[in-house]
Amino acid sequence: MLETTCPGPDPNPKAPALTLPAGACDAHCHIFGPVDRFPYAEDRRFTPPEAPLADLQRLHDFLGLGRAVIVQSACHGTDHAVLLDALEKGRGRYRGVALVTPETPDAEIARLHEAGVRGARIHFTPHLGPAPSLETIRAIVAKIAPHGWHVALHLAGDGVAEYEDLVRSLPLPVVIDHMARVDLRSGLDSAPVKALLRLLETGSVWVKLSGADRLATAPPDMRDSAALARLLVTEAPERVVWGTDFPHPNTHGFVPNDGDLVNLLAEVTPDLERLLVTNPAACFGF
Repeated sequence: MLETTCPGPDPNPKAPALTLPAGACDAHCHIFGPVDRFPYAEDRRFTPPEAPLADLQRLHDFLGLGRAVIVQSACHGTDHAVLLDALEKGRGRYRGVALVTPETPDAEIARLHEAGVRGARIHFTPHLGPAPSLETIRAIVAKIAPHGWHVALHLAGDGVAEYEDLVRSLPLPVVIDHMARVDLRSGLDSAPVKALLRLLETGSVWVKLSGADRLATAPPDMRDSAALARLLVTEAPERVVWGTDFPHPNTHGFVPNDGDLVNLLAEVTPDLERLLVTNPAACFGF
């Protein structure tokens, strides 16, 4: 039996009060297993419960989401079989974000691109391992640049301020996951929030308004996360996208209800068409 290190998603999502526009996109979600077909990486740092493609599709159909960006999880490592399977079954409904290393063969990058992958994720979060070196980052960028992918950055705490110069130096579009996982206990005037706003001003940086549950300082109340998302929408309405982060891996303490996450959008923007349809199409190439 699989011994897990974190809980799974809320099994009873609420029906959203919001009606989402046709083609609405969940710009950040994951698939885990089934492990008998898609084993977890042996060197993984966490073990989530299985959350196969069928679970994701069932949730999206229930919430009214027609498209998705499936992000390869560190628990599956660089074996992209689970992602490739989902992209094939999605028949254009999905795009993918991969985990690439300097050793990833160019032929593998080309295969991933053909399948629908449009970005490579780089982690700067201690719970997933040490931050990569500048040399490693440059090697990854060189591999994906011929395909026009974006660089997806997973930052936390003061990370967006610490790596601001690096983000500015990257020659490809950058997508910052989970509103940079800034510490909202410092408010919306903190150095990381200011850095995030400055990066949005560059015109080449996108931000995912996902992970509201991770940023909230007094969950289940997520109004402070919604306030940050609203600020980012105001700053750059054309370069923000939204995602559920289903099935909420490495969540400890508070697991959000995905219906609540959809309803939170009412506090973020009145323009759901732009946030959920127009922007993801531009960012991920739907």
